[in-house]
Amino acid sequence: MVKHIVLLRFNSDTPLSTIEEIFSALAGLREKIPGILDFSGGPYDSPEGLNQGFNHGFIMTFDTANSRNVYLDHPEHEPVKQMILPHLEGGIGGVIAFDYNT
Repeated sequence: MVKHIVLLRFNSDTPLSTIEEIFSALAGLREKIPGILDFSGGPYDSPEGLNQGFNHGFIMTFDTANSRNVYLDHPEHEPVKQMILPHLEGGIGGVIAFDYNT
């Protein structure tokens, strides 16, 4: 399995309703793209304060690295990315993606 971890730094003026819409669209990819086993995500919630401005994150679990690779270029993934990018502080600099095999 592959864990796909994404941290997002949304602009402070991004409405909560927009963020909820984005996370709903991300969760919906599980029904549209084969190989996604699980999705979870939400706002930063720790007293440590080590988030460096990243205020939301999600984890997708894929059955194989190939399924993750298919997801990255899948036509259903692209509109969701386009929903997210305009709301990131610093554009693409407002996202970190980190994957690992389990």
